[in-house]
Amino acid sequence: MTHAQDNFLTWLRAAHAMEEQAITMLAAQSRRIESYPDLKARIISHLHETEGHAQALKDLLDQFSGSGGALALKDMAAKLAAKAQGVGGMLTSDEVVRGAMTGYAFEHLEIASYRVLIAAADELEEMGAKLVFEQILAEEIAMAEWLEANLDTITRIFLMRDERDLMAKR
Repeated sequence: MTHAQDNFLTWLRAAHAMEEQAITMLAAQSRRIESYPDLKARIISHLHETEGHAQALKDLLDQFSGSGGALALKDMAAKLAAKAQGVGGMLTSDEVVRGAMTGYAFEHLEIASYRVLIAAADELEEMGAKLVFEQILAEEIAMAEWLEANLDTITRIFLMRDERDLMAKR
């Protein structure tokens, strides 16, 4: 195996762990968002996409390196980190806004990761993997664009509801 292939596998493992972390975060977020139906629906839709991403990456990992204990440990660590983040988010009153901000930033991390994987797959002439990464990239960009287009509305609705709730307590 060449050094380039080693790097490719390292980045592929990291992307898989990132998708596993995203599944945990999106699932937790979707369970707690009730009064933002558009956001909840988009999160659930992206959760299903993300589950497909994780499976596609696992299939590629099995193809290129076989499944192994290191992958399972990395996935478990990512899930634990996401659960800890989910518990922390439950303690804030502005969870919906912070969740949208975190999601937007996370999507851009994923976008960067897939751009790297596409370049590596192209360089290694792994065209099947490149096609998988391009499909995932398109879905990550779509989610980032949706969040970008809706951050203003989510924030304004939150502020309006928060103010209303404060007035009702007085």
